[in-house]
Amino acid sequence: MLNQSLKVSVRNARPADASVLAEIFRDSWRQAYTGILPSLYLEREILRRDASWWRRAVAAERNLLVVLHGETIAGYATCGRARGGGRDSGEIYEIYLAPPYQGLGMGEHLFEACRATLDALDLERLIVWALEENEKAHAFYRQCGGRATRRSCVRLGKGMNSRIAFEW
Repeated sequence: MLNQSLKVSVRNARPADASVLAEIFRDSWRQAYTGILPSLYLEREILRRDASWWRRAVAAERNLLVVLHGETIAGYATCGRARGGGRDSGEIYEIYLAPPYQGLGMGEHLFEACRATLDALDLERLIVWALEENEKAHAFYRQCGGRATRRSCVRLGKGMNSRIAFEW
């Protein structure tokens, strides 16, 4: 059981966070995508995104945010200008929580921090993509006020996966 009296906060990721980010990526991806993505692809991505990968990402990415429960990192998000979008569009590229922290409101803290980051860049619209089979993500984005607007396909490993855009 989590201590509800601990403060929830969001800050920019730091190089010292790399090992924890790798763990969150591993655990959240296994939970979200086992049975959706080919297992070989899933495990390769997890191995690729190790602590050294995350150290480089933190050094290169200004908009890599972490949500903390007390002093413990509970999840992360990345955001910026929308890939393939208009000049006024922002995108949340990734938003993941460690499984024990899911469903406790921490995702909303990260989501709102991303929105504030994108607002500071004068990006008025927001898009986020979720794999069609990831119903937990769909429910979260709808809860945050997003609406499904379109579909596309993306190659992940050797297979094609359908994804849905949620927009605000």
